[in-house]
Amino acid sequence: MEDISFDFNAFSECAPFGIAESLKKINKNGLRPIFVCVGSDLVVGDCLGPLVGTFLKDKNMRSFIYGTLSAPVTAKEVGYASTYLKQMHPNSIAVSIDAAVGTTNDVGTIKVANRGLKPGLGVNKDLLSIGDISIIGVVAEKSQKNYNLFNLTRFNLVYKMANVISAGIEKYVCNNFLNGYTAISF
Repeated sequence: MEDISFDFNAFSECAPFGIAESLKKINKNGLRPIFVCVGSDLVVGDCLGPLVGTFLKDKNMRSFIYGTLSAPVTAKEVGYASTYLKQMHPNSIAVSIDAAVGTTNDVGTIKVANRGLKPGLGVNKDLLSIGDISIIGVVAEKSQKNYNLFNLTRFNLVYKMANVISAGIEKYVCNNFLNGYTAISF
């Protein structure tokens, strides 16, 4: 399958619309999406996923949502979560959301791609991939001193990106999946 990727600036008013449209283009078959928000509430730079999950849960969307601030799906649980999702939602498409690091110019960029994500790459971990579609928010610049990376991330940026991502997901779900199941989070 050809790699498809879309990039959006978190500070653009059009970003939520772009996220919604890119999810629609990638999910051409219209499979019901489930959302896996990866990260930890213990570190500011790593809380993007659980913050998005919490915002989605608060919107009462018609989607399954895994990973919130109160019940995070951390990188070390990705293997188990991936297996669970395939068994519990065999006819759905999993959209994984996580924080990432990149170049200075990438900070503040939201990327939507037609492949799963591998959590922990920014801190040199080799973990399993999760999801069929990924949404990552570049929250910090990659540096040689990765151990402090996410601790030096501005919460304002993470919060803004989480709002934009959740707004885009809400537009996507509401415009394409009006009938169906109710919001459930784990």
